[in-house]
Amino acid sequence: MNQVLAIQKVKEKIKHAVNDNLYRDADRMRAFLSEIDQDLQVFLDKGIDFKIVVDSLDDSIFITDKEGVCLYVNPAHQRNTEILPDEVLGRKVSDIVADGNLFTGGATMDVIKTKRKIFRLSTVHKTNPPSVGYAVGVPIFDRYGNLHQVVVSSRPILSLQALQEDFGKFLQEANALNPSKENVRILSNADSETSSRLVGSSYSLQKVWNTIKMAAPTDATVLVTGESGVGKEVVSDEIYRLSRRNDKTFIKVNCASIPANLLESELFGYEKGAFSGASAGGKQGLFELANGGTLLLDEIGDMPMDLQVKLLRAIQTKEITRVGGTRTIKLDIRFIAATNSDLKKKIAEGTFRQDLFYRLNVIPINIPPLRERLNDLDELCRHFVDYYTKKHNRAFKLTDEQLAIMKQYRWPGNIRELENVIEYLTICASGTKEVADEMLRSLLDISQGDDQLQESDSLSHSLENYEKSLIESALRNSKSLRDAGAKLGVNASTISRKIKQYGIDYPGTK
Repeated sequence: MNQVLAIQKVKEKIKHAVNDNLYRDADRMRAFLSEIDQDLQVFLDKGIDFKIVVDSLDDSIFITDKEGVCLYVNPAHQRNTEILPDEVLGRKVSDIVADGNLFTGGATMDVIKTKRKIFRLSTVHKTNPPSVGYAVGVPIFDRYGNLHQVVVSSRPILSLQALQEDFGKFLQEANALNPSKENVRILSNADSETSSRLVGSSYSLQKVWNTIKMAAPTDATVLVTGESGVGKEVVSDEIYRLSRRNDKTFIKVNCASIPANLLESELFGYEKGAFSGASAGGKQGLFELANGGTLLLDEIGDMPMDLQVKLLRAIQTKEITRVGGTRTIKLDIRFIAATNSDLKKKIAEGTFRQDLFYRLNVIPINIPPLRERLNDLDELCRHFVDYYTKKHNRAFKLTDEQLAIMKQYRWPGNIRELENVIEYLTICASGTKEVADEMLRSLLDISQGDDQLQESDSLSHSLENYEKSLIESALRNSKSLRDAGAKLGVNASTISRKIKQYGIDYPGTK
């Protein structure tokens, strides 16, 4: 007899007992209760005692009602936090957090507010020193869909180095930042599984590679510039990968995505009571977490002016002070900054400090847009097709005609746009290996009869790009300028002049 049948049998017996007024006969009632006890024992013997299971977990379990009043904590909660059950049972989580003596943060109140699963950080103040843990809160609903209880499981972060990638995700959640963007990521090494890496063999890209290889082994500050989507983060990853700090923490901060009023405390941290709503125990900033490693400040051009002063001082003095604090903290950080803004224009407009620009621009790396290195498009397409056919388990290939169509396009979104297009086509191929040319033209908004670039592009600009592409191709396959000129039907001096005109990286022409 399984558990379901056992329960059904008990229900039927109780129903018959009520109908027969069995409670009026004491002897029959005792016999009935004995039968019920035996039937329930069958259920207990074959069933699962969930309290024993929960009490045996290593994770801390914290259960509240729909108002946030603590109903239960398992033994692991006391072991992990040193908080006694009597200190939390029957108390509202909001009151416990407000007191700041036992713990702050956590997921309970946010689950009650949002009615959904939540990831949060929690700081336990009873341990010495205070410990940080991650908490997962889950709502429990009744049969009418109303919130009934909240179950939070948590575990202390014993080793930040071992859990850095998770910690970065929880840090993002803990500060109520926009979850649609990766504002802060903390890595122990470059992500080798990503589709993004520096792909291409054009001279302009080789120039970028040469600078990366020279700068990476040093601790010099690097400023990476270029349009959105050209691969500034990829270049930063390569600098980190080839650096002496590639076994240390690598923190990436998107300065544009973090609200200005939070950015200072995120970067520099804060002391206890520094401002209203501050954690009772204070908080480490990203500079402290990056100490000994590398810090990427992405979209640096959008940093507020008042914060630029503090950043300049931190880079110059190699020390910071937390918000609301007086103690200086020494730093050992390799800085990388990235932006798609014209910082010199911002300096002229008074929105970016000139002294900070010169402090950041020690090693400048400018990444050319895709439209200026179309020779790399074939190689990039092969790379992304290979990556996404494996990722989505789809067979797909681009035809020569489709590659030609793609070279007609200006790619305003650069490499990021190309990658998205390839992923879309791979999925839409749906096992047929190919997609129609019309689909690609429609996706890129290129009309059937338009063999030129989009209307916004001038004929002279198109010809310049084509001429540059021809010269780069000839130089790659030639031993000298004279040899390249012979292949193109011009003299060596013309080739030399065109190299300078188009900024082509070729030894001996600068």
